[in-house]
Amino acid sequence: MIYLSQILGKPIFGKAGEEVASIRDIVVMYGKEDYAPVIGLVARYRRRLFFTSRANLKEISSKGARLISDVLDLTPFARREGEILLAKDVLDKQLIDIDGKRVVRVNDVQIIGRAAEWRVSGADISFQGFVRRLLPAGFYGSKRPVEVIDWADVGYLATDSKTVTVQLKSSKDKLSRLHPVEIAQLAEELSPLHRTDIVNSLDDEIAADMLEEMSTENQARVLEDLDEERAADLLEEMSPDDAVDVLEELDDEKAQELFELMEDHEKVDVAELMSYEKDTAGGLMTTEMVRLPKDLRVSEVLAELRVTAETPTMMYYIFVVESPDSRQLCGIATMRSILLADQSATLSEIMREEFRSAKPDDPAEEAALRIAEYNLLALPVVDDHGSILGIVTVDDAMEILLPKRFD
Repeated sequence: MIYLSQILGKPIFGKAGEEVASIRDIVVMYGKEDYAPVIGLVARYRRRLFFTSRANLKEISSKGARLISDVLDLTPFARREGEILLAKDVLDKQLIDIDGKRVVRVNDVQIIGRAAEWRVSGADISFQGFVRRLLPAGFYGSKRPVEVIDWADVGYLATDSKTVTVQLKSSKDKLSRLHPVEIAQLAEELSPLHRTDIVNSLDDEIAADMLEEMSTENQARVLEDLDEERAADLLEEMSPDDAVDVLEELDDEKAQELFELMEDHEKVDVAELMSYEKDTAGGLMTTEMVRLPKDLRVSEVLAELRVTAETPTMMYYIFVVESPDSRQLCGIATMRSILLADQSATLSEIMREEFRSAKPDDPAEEAALRIAEYNLLALPVVDDHGSILGIVTVDDAMEILLPKRFD
């Protein structure tokens, strides 16, 4: 096992043992395997940088490298797709540690192998790793503690190289193991460029869930940097209330452009919510809810929920209306009451006819307080005629109330 810092600048010896060049960097293939294989070295001969492949190396050690042949190909080095330079692209860069759920900075790179094959095994994030790069081995000592992140747990490498895109292909599966809240928190520790890269590496559903957990300002920045079609796709995946918030954060021209690219059926809910003032219950509500007619039997309710293509997140409450074509709210049924009820019972028989609600023009804080006071998971928003327009969910209510509790 050796560290990158121990071999950078070390000599490359020819077949007969004479020094022919020096090691400037190590090239690995990143993204296809958990432990990136070393495919060669960037070497320097006089003022020329050239590539020598792993197949042309007899050995690599802390003393340097030895060639199998004395023949050197001095063709200037040019990076190929999928190649990472450990010194240039990894040292001092940030990465996401999936196992530790944190963003860390790389102070050194650990490489393990033998004559036949060498692979990147870990990233040293300890202060010792930084000291190792500055001082000779006799000064820093080899028994001081180090902290090495397993390379298989690297979920994203925040390199500055614009030519490195292959790592995004391996990020999806690793990052998707985390909760969208965790991905958002990690992404917000990175630069805007890398936040956008992470969103691009995820599928639409996970990327939208992640965006919803970020600040509105950062959401807008990401959508501005994305391809317009992809940005519109993510807006469609987001909850209508969150989509409205981020559109209002964008400049008018950009917001209109993305809105026009959205599918027509997704535009309807967004356009409706945009008509309400931001600091009102209408501006706080979402139109994603389960709304079913009162004559539906429990067995039919469960069947309806099973076949629903896009089940709303807030499924704990069923908002009961007069008929399939009506929005007239006549009661609320909980999922618990539905699961415990006789399969032949109708919603009108198990629903709660007395319930709290808000008007769309009520102050947002008032609606949030109502949710907190009555321990609700969602509060229906109804118009003057009793028709349900949407719901204010507990998570949106807490976003209003919690900051005030900590002031």
